[in-house]
Amino acid sequence: MSLLDIVDLDAGYGDLQVLSGVDIHVDDGEYVTIVGPNGAGKSTVMKTIVGIATCLGGSIEYQGTDISGLSPEEVVRERIGYVPQTNNVFPTLTVEENLRLGAYVLDEMPEDRKRDVYDRFPALADRTDEDAGSLSGGQQQMLAMGCALMLDPDVLLLDEPSAGLAPDLVDDMFDRVDEINDAGTTILMVEQNAKEALRRCDRGYVLANGRNRYEDDGDALLGDEEVRREFLGG
Repeated sequence: MSLLDIVDLDAGYGDLQVLSGVDIHVDDGEYVTIVGPNGAGKSTVMKTIVGIATCLGGSIEYQGTDISGLSPEEVVRERIGYVPQTNNVFPTLTVEENLRLGAYVLDEMPEDRKRDVYDRFPALADRTDEDAGSLSGGQQQMLAMGCALMLDPDVLLLDEPSAGLAPDLVDDMFDRVDEINDAGTTILMVEQNAKEALRRCDRGYVLANGRNRYEDDGDALLGDEEVRREFLGG
């Protein structure tokens, strides 16, 4: 069943149009990756879904409802989790306080979800009272994911989750995403490490210059000679 449908999307920032006629769909339970060169509009797709960038045309339907005009807070209330590429934790607040803010739209703190986050990311459980700014890059990324998971989202949007991580932490990050998807959360991810992302995902989209270029299963895109030559370094 289709969970998220982006149809003929034009989007951008103010008078700057970045996306032109982009189509992306994500089925319930899928793991979908968006790849492409810098400036292709990948992050703008994410920001438009959550109401940060402006939808200039087309539609974004979530569970059959058009959400393209919603504010970021309204999108979060629809149980759409979003982890930005940068500035995705509050460095002067503790790990615990960050998780509480992740659940701020809920009527009460979901203690069971907090326990689930700590079980999934044990490194955070050992540092609940420490400032998020004292965590390593990998731990901050875990915390950012944990904050988004506090909502028990139906879909988790991840924008470049491996960016800035040490090479030995990248595989661990991808393993965490796999585990979240295996547990039932739908994933839509933008990722700079295109080969690894396509190897792990169900389906992938390649964007260039704000437009769709290719769409197929992850393995099929990895094996496509044109895709490899143009976007994956041969």
